[in-house]
Amino acid sequence: METMDRIPWLEYNTKNKDYADLPLPRVFATHLPYYLVPRDLRNKRGRVIYVTRNPKDVMVSYYHFSKFMSTLEEIPDFNLFMERFLAGKVLASSWLDHVAGWCSHAEDFNILFLTYEEMKKDLRSAVLKICNFLGKKLSEEEVDSVVRQATFENMRKDPRANYENLPDDIVVKDKGSFLRKGTVGDWKNIMTVAQSERFDKVLEEKMKTLPIKFIWDINDEM
Repeated sequence: METMDRIPWLEYNTKNKDYADLPLPRVFATHLPYYLVPRDLRNKRGRVIYVTRNPKDVMVSYYHFSKFMSTLEEIPDFNLFMERFLAGKVLASSWLDHVAGWCSHAEDFNILFLTYEEMKKDLRSAVLKICNFLGKKLSEEEVDSVVRQATFENMRKDPRANYENLPDDIVVKDKGSFLRKGTVGDWKNIMTVAQSERFDKVLEEKMKTLPIKFIWDINDEM
């Protein structure tokens, strides 16, 4: 079963399905800001798992992703791309506003916050945290299986997880793959010191009221 059929995207109902007809429990993926998700989620009639990643790695990942996805605007000049990213002039709008919105309205939702970095550092603990949040009790063998299949390396080898069946009019397959590196701190390989400092300045101004600690490198303290 294809991943997008198993876990449809709220904002990309490409097959015009009536989501209300799907069997329970229903699982959806989304990049929507908090104010656009179904209203009942704000009444805590469902669970939200919100995954963040440090924004410099998000930006670099998206920069490469926009080359691979022909449906996205490709901006070859990285400095220009960074300014567009910081201004929110990219798909899904401002990363800064998105994270700030969900964090500042967390009490409206039944929500679990996870970071990409903590999953990279200790995937098993993250899986157990998700199980606890969902009220699911898995055996040791089942947890082992989930952890094994959910590593970036194994997902990259899995044609379904790596979306290898996307049609040629959507992706440019000689420009990469859906899943690229999956590392923490890759931003250091492309951003200059000046760009990093410019990014930090905008980030500090936007996020100063929120208690968020970003992990910029896998060796940082968790």
